[in-house]
Amino acid sequence: MHEIKNIEELDKLKTTGAVFILFGGEQCNVCAAIRPQLENMLETHYPAITSVYIDCETAADTCAQYSVFTLPVVQFYIDGMKITEFARSFSIEQLRQSMHRSYTMWNDNH
Repeated sequence: MHEIKNIEELDKLKTTGAVFILFGGEQCNVCAAIRPQLENMLETHYPAITSVYIDCETAADTCAQYSVFTLPVVQFYIDGMKITEFARSFSIEQLRQSMHRSYTMWNDNH
């Protein structure tokens, strides 16, 4: 996952293509535990998705503008439209199922 620190870069990135965002923090144990699992899921099932990480401890303004006030939060966008969002407690499988149909349709058209 590529770490992004400013909102302009994130806004530009999510307008084209498929983008997966993990909002986390260094002090968040759940964030640290799920990040490798999410990276593995994305590499295995969704190689065309750009994945980014936002550290809400160092980029609090970006997190606030995305209404992220609890951690972890994941968001998935395709061509600027939010497809899914999960916060706090969720399973990797639940997330994968939520992303799968939209990703497959988008990927088949590209």
